[in-house]
Parts: sequence; structure tokens; C-alpha cells
Amino acid sequence: MRRRPAVTLATLSASVLVLTLTLTARADADVAGPAAPAAPAVAAPDGIAPEMFAALQRDLRLTPHQARARLDTDVRASRIQEVLRTTLDSRYGGTWIPSRGDTVAVGVTSAADAATVRALGAEPVRVVHTERDLDEAVDRLNRRAVAAPDAVVGWYADLPANAVVVLAQAGGAATARAFAAKAGLPADAVRVETTNESPRPYIDVIGGNAYYTGSSRCSIGFSVNGGFVTAGHCGRVGARTSQPAGTVRGSTFPGRDYAWVQVDAGNTPRGLVNNYSGGTVAVAGSVEAAIGAAVCRSGSTTGWRCGTIQQKNASVTYPEGTVSGLTRSNACAEPGDSGGSWLSGSQAQGVTSGGSGNCRTGGTMYFQPVNPILAAYGLTLVTSGGPGPSPTPTAGPTTPPPGSTTWQAGTTYATGATVTYAGVSYRCLQGHTAQVGWEPPIVPALWQRI
Repeated sequence: MRRRPAVTLATLSASVLVLTLTLTARADADVAGPAAPAAPAVAAPDGIAPEMFAALQRDLRLTPHQARARLDTDVRASRIQEVLRTTLDSRYGGTWIPSRGDTVAVGVTSAADAATVRALGAEPVRVVHTERDLDEAVDRLNRRAVAAPDAVVGWYADLPANAVVVLAQAGGAATARAFAAKAGLPADAVRVETTNESPRPYIDVIGGNAYYTGSSRCSIGFSVNGGFVTAGHCGRVGARTSQPAGTVRGSTFPGRDYAWVQVDAGNTPRGLVNNYSGGTVAVAGSVEAAIGAAVCRSGSTTGWRCGTIQQKNASVTYPEGTVSGLTRSNACAEPGDSGGSWLSGSQAQGVTSGGSGNCRTGGTMYFQPVNPILAAYGLTLVTSGGPGPSPTPTAGPTTPPPGSTTWQAGTTYATGATVTYAGVSYRCLQGHTAQVGWEPPIVPALWQRI
């Protein structure tokens, strides 16, 4: 009997193996059924620019679903902050979003206030110092800013830590404590932290669209009726600007870092921010975001960059002097981003002032909140649709005028629930347990008229 060549047997064996694997795979497919369809893409929430939604996921390392949930929490925190800052008044300990990003915390000084916080679906945290206490402590340091030692970089109120943090360069901790003591701050309200920050204002670059003051280039922060707001270090009162042409009508720096430019006829302010991806982001209002909320920044050097709001009412010492009332963030920036727009969702938050670090190694940035700029100069923000700032609620019981009313104190309302009050219909914006003083007409953070 003649032996078959080895190569023929090898080829036959390989063919049998391939056929067996193929039949097995088909059998497995028949058992498992058709492959599951791919999960649908998660779109940006209504009112949130896709570019901002994408940057939020990139910089905070979130999935699309996590990013949507985070934005929902941020909105909820803003509403809770708006209600409690007024209703708790001097007892209010501040609102913040813990690092996990899915809850809202509120500082309280009594068990009674803890119940009020829970009624809004937030977590009460017992504190010793109220938000007002910490702000007053910051103000004491601000009044001594000109006497601040070189080792002291800045200071801010840290609501979650319930203390005022004084930032000091290496070896300057004792000097920083002495500075705080001379300002009259109680020792239990002060924490000294060592930092390598070396803040400077970003005057030579832009955040939104560029404009020029002489040979210097800065950026438009947000449009207001008649012009735009920007950083104060970008130009003094009376200076002329180009692209767009205008005149600086108000400017403060140092002390604060804000300015506004009145544009010449023919320039049209619009409620938009350049996203540096070939489009724009609409600005819906200027509702203040809570500590811990996600925030995104637009700048021509580094484009869209996102982070979180870390602290408010921060003071920082630049070479030109101390600037107070800033907000501190870890959203990176670089020279060229000065004066640019900061937004939380579709809500304007502020304009870039300065900071330390860059977008390669990270850093700490400061922005001047926008609402104090509007108040200082009596300006009105230009918006492009969506909800704007809500009026401040008025605490205390009210008596409804004649008309049908289904709203009742003590009732727990879910988001989307509808009620009538004095014959007017309202939709619940934030789940809560109703209390006297939170009637729909006077708490627009909780109820929307329909």
C-alpha cells in the first residue's frame, strides 16, 4: 500500500480543523442568537453644546451617561443653593457637590435646618462656621492685602472644610498663620496649605473672540447690552479697543479683575461664546453654580477645557497686587486664554483672570465671577434663549390670593409634578418636601409657571 505524502495529510487535517471550527462557531451563534445591537450614542442634554459635553467627558474622565448625570446634579445644586441661601440666611453653611459628583451637600448649624435641607433632597453636614462667617474672615484678610507677606500667595473660603485656607509658599506656613492672626481670624477657622502656585494674569492671549487694546490682545468674556465684559487687567478706563471697536467704560484691577467695553455703532453683542470648533455655544443666563459643579472654559490657546469649581471668594496676589472675590478651579488655561468665558452648562460664570500651570501638567486657575461685574456697572447679560437668572425667593409665610390652590406645605413633590397656586399652574423643577415660605410664586428655583 502506497503511503500518502505527509504534506497531503497535513493539508487535509488543517481543512478538517477549519471546517470543525466554522461549524462550531455557527452552532454557538445559533444557540446565543443574534448579536446585541450597539448601545445608542448619548446626546448632549438640551441647552448644552455638544463640544462642551465632549470636553466635559474628556477632562473629568466621565462616560456620556455619567456626564449627563453630573450636569443634572449641578443644576439641582444651583437650585438648592438659591433657595437655602435666602431661607436660612445667616445660618446657611454653604452648598457644595462632594467629589463623587452625585449628591448635594449643605452646611447647617442646627438639627432644625438639617430637616429643611433634607426636604430639598440634599445631605445636611453639621458645621461650626457659616458661609457668612467665612466670607467675613476672607474680607478681614482682604483689608490687610497690602500688608500680606511675600510668602502668602492667596486665600479663600473652603466650604467643605469649613475653614479659610491661606496659601503659602514652602517655608512660609508660620508667616501665613501670623498674617491670619493679625487680621483677627480665629485659629479654628484657619488652615494653612503649602503651594507651588505662582499666579499671573493672562493678558497677552484670548478666551472668546480676540479684541485689541493698542498692541495688547485680550478676549471678550460675555456680551452685555451695549458691549461686553472682560478682565480688568486688559485695559484702563478710556482706552480704545479694536475688533470690535469700542471704549473701556469701567475697569478695576487689582482689588477686583473686571471691566466692560462699550462697543461702537455697527457692532452687535450676541449671547454666544466661540467654541473654537467652528461653532458657538449659546448663553442662557448667569445662575451661579455650586462648589464642586463642572465648569468649562473657552480659550483660543487651549480650546474647550473643563474641570470643577473648587472654591469661591478666593483672593490671590499677582505681581500687580491682590485680587479678591475670585473663583478657583482646576480647569486648565494658558497664556492666550485671559479674559475668556467660563460656563457651567449654559450659564455664564465668569471671565478668566489668571493662574498657575498649564494644560500639559495641570494647574490652578482663577476667574472673576460675572454677576458681580454686571452688578458693579449696572449691565444686563445678552442671552440666546433658555432660562436666565431667577429672582431671589422671599422667605416667610405667604397667604395665597383668591383662586384655586392645590399646593400644600408638607407635601413631597417629585420633579415634573404640577400644582395650582392662586389659580396659576406650576411645574416642579426640583424634587422636595414643601414648606411654608417655599410657595411656587416666590421660589422660582423650585417651581416654573406653566
